[in-house]
Amino acid sequence: MVDERTDLPTAASDERDGATGTAAEAIADEVIDAAPAVEEPTTETVATEEPTTAVEEPTTETVATEEPTTAAEAIADEVIDAEPAVEEPTTETVATEGSTSPSEDEPIAESAAAEIVEAEPAPIVDGAPTAEPAEPAADEPPAEAPAPPEPAGPRTVGRFIADALRAAGVRYAFTVPGESFLGLLEGLQAAGIRVVATRHEGAAAFMAEAHGQLTGRPAAAIGTRGVGAANLAIGIHTARQDSSPMFVLVGQVERKFRGREAFQEIDQAATIGGLAAHAIELTAVADVPRLVGDAVRAALVGRPGPAFLSVPEDILDEELPAETQLDTSRPAPIRPEPEDVRAVLHFLAAAERPVIFAGGGVLRARTSTDLVRLAELLRVPVIAGWRRADVIPNDHPLYLGMAGYGSPSVVRERLERADAILVVGCRLSEISSFGYAIPAAGQAWMQIDVEPLEDRPGLPSATRSIRADARAFIRAAVARLQEAVLDAASADAREVINVTDRTAWEAATAPDATAWSGPGVHPAHAVAAVRRLIPDDAIVTTDAGNFGLWVARHFRFRRPGTFLGPTSGAMGYGLPAAIAASLVHRDRVVVAFAGDGGFAMTMAELETAVREKAKVIAIVFDNERYGTIRMHQDRRGGGAEGAIATDLGPVDFAAIARACGARGIRVETDSAFEQAVRQALANDRPTVIQVALDRGWVSPDQPFAAEA
Repeated sequence: MVDERTDLPTAASDERDGATGTAAEAIADEVIDAAPAVEEPTTETVATEEPTTAVEEPTTETVATEEPTTAAEAIADEVIDAEPAVEEPTTETVATEGSTSPSEDEPIAESAAAEIVEAEPAPIVDGAPTAEPAEPAADEPPAEAPAPPEPAGPRTVGRFIADALRAAGVRYAFTVPGESFLGLLEGLQAAGIRVVATRHEGAAAFMAEAHGQLTGRPAAAIGTRGVGAANLAIGIHTARQDSSPMFVLVGQVERKFRGREAFQEIDQAATIGGLAAHAIELTAVADVPRLVGDAVRAALVGRPGPAFLSVPEDILDEELPAETQLDTSRPAPIRPEPEDVRAVLHFLAAAERPVIFAGGGVLRARTSTDLVRLAELLRVPVIAGWRRADVIPNDHPLYLGMAGYGSPSVVRERLERADAILVVGCRLSEISSFGYAIPAAGQAWMQIDVEPLEDRPGLPSATRSIRADARAFIRAAVARLQEAVLDAASADAREVINVTDRTAWEAATAPDATAWSGPGVHPAHAVAAVRRLIPDDAIVTTDAGNFGLWVARHFRFRRPGTFLGPTSGAMGYGLPAAIAASLVHRDRVVVAFAGDGGFAMTMAELETAVREKAKVIAIVFDNERYGTIRMHQDRRGGGAEGAIATDLGPVDFAAIARACGARGIRVETDSAFEQAVRQALANDRPTVIQVALDRGWVSPDQPFAAEA
């Protein structure tokens, strides 16, 4: 065995230590292969009708482990794709970590020796040893009827686009129908894509975005001309901010009328399309196959996002020749270089207070279980990006909370004290980074992302930026570490710090246990009651507003892939997102948290939920106010005169729910709230629980103070 440890001290460790006997020199670097690992070429393309990012999600998920002793070991959060098939099967094989790997609760071997000498790993393909068995999922995805056969002869452009969407993984399209895209609607139905009518295009876009965020598989949002495109805009922006795969198709005026200020005409690709990751208008039939293929790749390759297609009404009924082929091929996921894996392991193992800052890229890659294993092997804690709190189970002792709005001060303090931050699948948004304060100037950090933040203005330079798929990278790192021997003293020192930090976080996020008699419902008690009553695989969505601060502070997510929240901060998201989640997972509980301001913006979708039999539970915290904006007004010190346009009138949301065919309940006490949740869980239709929230509740960090 070749021992090349003398070549591998990291720059970061050299700068910190500078002498023998340091933490950096007391660890083994990693496996030094006698022969280079077999790496797949990164330029490989995969032609498939299935999305490479994800498969249809199973309804519940578990991990088979020898002795499940942590929350992470009791779940399997991701479905690992098998080799893509030309036609989607009704059931799908998933990958697992099985008997060939050490048991989940087995600690990494420790030694006082100055370095790790590792065995030779198996050849790495797709970032993991080829011998790795598949990780099981407890439930198969719902059986799905096979796609209708493609037409034998020529097909219309509308049908061709629909077939391309189906091949890219689209199973749902959300729309307010318009006369400008009737040929597309007919094509979608013929291609076996379910079309769901919504009450507003904004809600349709939210539903498509939530579907993509939840499953990793794109959905479509469709609107008509300039007016429909304008209404879709809020969901397009949200999909871009959330890096969610999504197709946006907007009917356009006939080509002969373009440029004449025709009815509802705008330059859709240049205006609303500017919010998307990719935007194009179809103008020539011959260009359709190429441009549609480009849109598929833009939505699904690298950092996912919304792809926008403006489609003139008259082009949809034109025909393409029978021999016209779909081109939805996509490059294989970006695999890590062995040297990058070595550098990251050095970086974390040499640090005294390292932290992994994990975001939505981990969830999209379906690699939360692998991330937990990496954290356990290195004894490095995990902090989640804003509104990605479900990235690993919150009950795991290495979980130290979610950054951003609603987080206790200990989360930011832990990030600030870190001497090494590994950013995985996180965009370091303004909110996640606490106003771009993390990472700070001079703070050591590395990033793993399909689209690293190498050119962002004002961002301190990373020690190393690695362009790679999160799952491939983490699995490659775990494969090396499972053969490793770490220095016991440094690992134990990190463990002591982790226990202290975890204890501080638990204390800071524990709901106030003091009995509350009013006025209204105690928001922390309400969040705690929901957590106690709903199953671990329930899906939670959140709208924008100060009510969400209590959800962020107190709700413990126990299963990855169970939280949908817009990092765009868009109001009106909660209910449409919950409807989309309920359509995907018919047998799972779905709860939407919202404030009265945000809920009112999309409450017309209650009728959609009833019509589609989406058994969502909407919890509306009602203080008759735009509470977040009022909080900012009060901070300016303007008093009553400064409170401009933020007080609202009463709305009987429970009655509106009943008028739409749902169930509606209004509650004003903690005990009534818990009873209402129990009733909603037993109900067979959508339920709205209108919660009386006194205006004295502003945030978890501000004690209740009744208004004068």
